Amino acid sequence: MAALRRPADTAVMEHVHYALRAGLVLLLAMASSVCAARAMTQGGVYPSPFPTVPSPAALRPDTQQVPWSPVASAVLRTALQFQGVPYLWGGESPVTGFDCSGFVRYVLAQHSVPAPRTATEQYALGTRVNLRNVRAGDLVFFSTVAPGPSHVGLVISGVEFVHAPAASGVVRIEQMRSSYWTSRYVGARRVLGATPGPFSTE
Repeated sequence: MAALRRPADTAVMEHVHYALRAGLVLLLAMASSVCAARAMTQGGVYPSPFPTVPSPAALRPDTQQVPWSPVASAVLRTALQFQGVPYLWGGESPVTGFDCSGFVRYVLAQHSVPAPRTATEQYALGTRVNLRNVRAGDLVFFSTVAPGPSHVGLVISGVEFVHAPAASGVVRIEQMRSSYWTSRYVGARRVLGATPGPFSTE
């Protein structure tokens, strides 16, 4: 018959269990801090600046501002289905991720609209459009990481566009009239229903 455990042994075991629990809590806290620091660091690895905004899930496209053409409607349905796809510098696939111009190029290609690879090259497509006259499916350009058109998105309406920014790490909808974007606005181009060609004016 096993001997009864003495009170001293019980006290020792309780101290051991307490120490183990305390050590586990400390270990989990340290791991959480490392993950948080890593996430903050990764947020700044890619080109900046970009504004920080609420979760893209909180934004929904406003399609009532301007009429959609059937082609623009189809293009934007494709673009919006990629909300949440991760940002990837140089990316041009929904499987691995997008950067801004890779996203635009991929979406347009799904509708047989050819586009070059970079934002600067895409700025030469179609015809120039005044910001007051942008409509769904137009391309909108901003100067963010370099002078000139270094960032591009697809217009949803007169007040919104969808793009692949670095800061949030996912494809998202943006408010085009925010001070961040208006201060960096370069121009807009109409490529749907327009013949691609060199920069032109209207």
